[in-house]
Amino acid sequence: MEVSIEKIKILRSTTGAGMLDCKSALEEADGDVDKAVEILRKRGAIKAAKKADRATKEGIVYSYIHHNEKIGVLLLLGCETDFVARTDEFHELAKKICFQIASMNPQWISREEVPEEVINKEKEIYAEELKDSNKPENVREKIIENKLEKFFQEQCLLEQEYVFGEGEKIKDLITELVAKVGENITIAKFARFAVGE
Repeated sequence: MEVSIEKIKILRSTTGAGMLDCKSALEEADGDVDKAVEILRKRGAIKAAKKADRATKEGIVYSYIHHNEKIGVLLLLGCETDFVARTDEFHELAKKICFQIASMNPQWISREEVPEEVINKEKEIYAEELKDSNKPENVREKIIENKLEKFFQEQCLLEQEYVFGEGEKIKDLITELVAKVGENITIAKFARFAVGE
């Protein structure tokens, strides 16, 4: 299928992907821009996964102070080169992540960081809640699993839904930029400070 240059330009401005990538995605999607965006996002996720093991020895320390001066965040966002660390997109990502931390107060970066004893305690609480229900064991186990998944989504920064995104998680924002800049990007550390906490 022949794809118009206008559609390629629209897709490029929407996604920031290269012209050839946009053309190829539009051809695969039979000219449907929304489908092409989805194709590019999937390709980006694959590219990002391939870069995940690469060391991030550059980056920035980004700070955010909420307008009421009651909440502040420090974030160490890592990347592979100083070139990427200086880009507007990298700083914009840092700003979004800081705003997320200020708004949603995550306790850990990823589910892998959650201590085993915390996970076990959560499971105990969920099991206690279901103790008097007449549900079969396998159903209770599934409910506990779902509640634990929700716990990770609420408490782990990468799993949280971005406060200004429609169903997009923080890890999706990072994956999109990794695909665009061609470098691994990691959240190394963060700290949230709030008056009265």
